[in-house]
Amino acid sequence: MKRQTRVTPKSTWRSLIWWLEPGLGIKRWLVLMMLGIAIFIMGSASLLRTFYPLPPFFYYATLQFLPRAVRISGFLSLGLASWAIGLWGLNRALLRPFTQATPIPYTELLHAYRRRSRGPRVVVLGGGHGQAMILRGLKAHTANLTAIVTVADDGGSSGRLRRELDILPPGDFRNCIAALADDEALITRLWQYRFSSAAGLDGHSFGNLYISAMAGVTGSFEAALETSSQVLAVQGRVLPSTLEAVTLAADVQVGNATPVRVRGESEIPKANGRILRVLLEPESPRAHPRSIRAILEAEMIIVGPGSLYTSILPNLLVPEITMALRASRALKVYVCNVAAQHGETDGYTAEDHLHALEKHLGPGLFSAMVVNLPPQENAAPDAPSWIKPEVKARDNLTIIKAPLGSATTPWQHDSEKLTDAIINLLT
Repeated sequence: MKRQTRVTPKSTWRSLIWWLEPGLGIKRWLVLMMLGIAIFIMGSASLLRTFYPLPPFFYYATLQFLPRAVRISGFLSLGLASWAIGLWGLNRALLRPFTQATPIPYTELLHAYRRRSRGPRVVVLGGGHGQAMILRGLKAHTANLTAIVTVADDGGSSGRLRRELDILPPGDFRNCIAALADDEALITRLWQYRFSSAAGLDGHSFGNLYISAMAGVTGSFEAALETSSQVLAVQGRVLPSTLEAVTLAADVQVGNATPVRVRGESEIPKANGRILRVLLEPESPRAHPRSIRAILEAEMIIVGPGSLYTSILPNLLVPEITMALRASRALKVYVCNVAAQHGETDGYTAEDHLHALEKHLGPGLFSAMVVNLPPQENAAPDAPSWIKPEVKARDNLTIIKAPLGSATTPWQHDSEKLTDAIINLLT
């Protein structure tokens, strides 16, 4: 439940007095606007007096002793000009606190805001840095974004806070909120800042601690996400796939040995075996109602990029999430990773990724698949293991292949390239 600020008569009078404070740059434009209206009214009255008899008082009030051209055309044009200049100045003065940090013209800011507010309703499911990367690109096209984030993370700072404070792991939520923030560069640096062990915080990131503290202040993790998004002017929403505490488990086969069950998202890649399947414990957690609604109302749903078994599938293994995906009439896109992830998808092709999803969820879930074309030149010995773009054609599945790797980090997608390829699917 949102807390409402109580407005007292004292605070109301104080705010009214502040409007009279010198130097605000507001009063001068208001006076000019009122002067323009007064001059325009005088010109209108002079025009009416030429057609209708008026009391003698109006002879002086409308300055009838001046030439007619000055009284009518001059007053009307001067009044309109004064009013327009006053309105422009007042608008500039009121918007200055919100735009002084950027040299972008007001008209351009307004146009960009309107364009994004009318953008398509897009839902992105996943976790990790891949989800934050694609959100960073999509926010330039639409403000109607919803990130649905996995809650199975149990490693690092997030895992420790999850165990010690009994909250959902905040790490992936932190990444998404930072990516969608209005001032992303500064927020990302701040939220990703990690304290040293010398500070007594043992590698915790500031963003994780902030969300955890906000959960304590607001009373719930969900309210903490909403409040944090409001504070940082996030363009969109960040929601969990489920509010239940789930554990990710996997059946892993090492060599020819009997498969063993490994529990814990952070422990699965360490097994260094072939992952046969993954599951949630408990197996059927309830989905977050707002996440279900976002999926059903979406025009496009994007799954990935991200770790196949530890970021993508944990969301889709929530039964109600997959049911909503199948019921949705949105364009559903799966984004395959650029490079293999050690301990999860070593040696995988794009077909192997799609086959793993179909093995867990059944066929026919996606409308389109986006696959990266790796560089053709000879790779260096320490180059990443590229995902081969081999994928079998399927009915009702559009396959998009394009070079989407980043120039600086070629094992990851380029945010702009990937976003352009996905947005083009809608058009």
